[in-house]
Amino acid sequence: MSRARILLLLAALVAAMLLSLLAGKVWVPLSAWTDDDPRWLIIAELRMPRTVLAALVGGALGLSGAAMQGYLRNPLADPGLFGVSAGAALGAVISLFFGYAAAAWMLPTFALAGAGISMALLALLVGRSGSLLVFTLGGVILSSIAGSMTALAISLAPTPFATSQIITWLMGALTDRSWDDVRLAAVLIAIGAAVLAFTGRSLDALTLGEPAARSMGVDPLRLQVMIVVGVGLCVGASVASAGIIGFVGLVVPHLVRPFTGHRPSSVLLPSALGGALLLVVADSLVRAAPTVSELRLGIAMSMLGGPFFLGLLLRMRRQLP
Repeated sequence: MSRARILLLLAALVAAMLLSLLAGKVWVPLSAWTDDDPRWLIIAELRMPRTVLAALVGGALGLSGAAMQGYLRNPLADPGLFGVSAGAALGAVISLFFGYAAAAWMLPTFALAGAGISMALLALLVGRSGSLLVFTLGGVILSSIAGSMTALAISLAPTPFATSQIITWLMGALTDRSWDDVRLAAVLIAIGAAVLAFTGRSLDALTLGEPAARSMGVDPLRLQVMIVVGVGLCVGASVASAGIIGFVGLVVPHLVRPFTGHRPSSVLLPSALGGALLLVVADSLVRAAPTVSELRLGIAMSMLGGPFFLGLLLRMRRQLP
């Protein structure tokens, strides 16, 4: 993607974030953006951390989706494919099940622990083979196990309140997030994004096939570790701070790819900016929508991503001989 288009995406993101600070069931005008106006607290302590977190989570999921699609050479790959998202969700559910989430830092700590355990188990399953098939199957197995254990926790929840908390959290949302959530997510996402940024050249080489990539100096096992660590940190931090928000990593790379070419490295940065823009806009819309209670962001993204995924499958089917 050209520098002009990158700057255009960045400008659109900044504009969307400024609009997000105004939007809500009650719109806060620019005239209230002073320390003397009590409405400034709504901006500084409620909407600003929520908007920044939406940009961080959207960027992390968009970048992770682009990296996963480039690594697996599959346009239908999603960041949640190899179980990190499901593992993080299970960790958070365990904290809610046993009541540990009453302490402010316990839920994200448990979610990150779940993501870390999933990453470690995936590494053990794959071993030193570096096989894409084993990698994918291992992720599917971990997602299935974590999903079944999450369902078990819901069915055995000790109180109806705990059940309601678990289900509500799994829907994904950015409601009532604070600057503490932003700081936690920002550090981990920054590390994960930095790791993924160094995979670009190897992902480009991998498009020629694994034997050709090896001849160009790419170490498949090292690349696999970087993908697992980078995506694990990005997705784990996103789930820990916002719950499960799907389809961002699937949708955004497809939206930006026609403007970037088909080199995986050229899709990474635009996908991060596009994911941030998409989630900031989506969060503003669900917050400002004229509903009795706020629509959960995870549900809104599923309503958007489901038809997109179906359309993508139909288009790929028509292209088959």
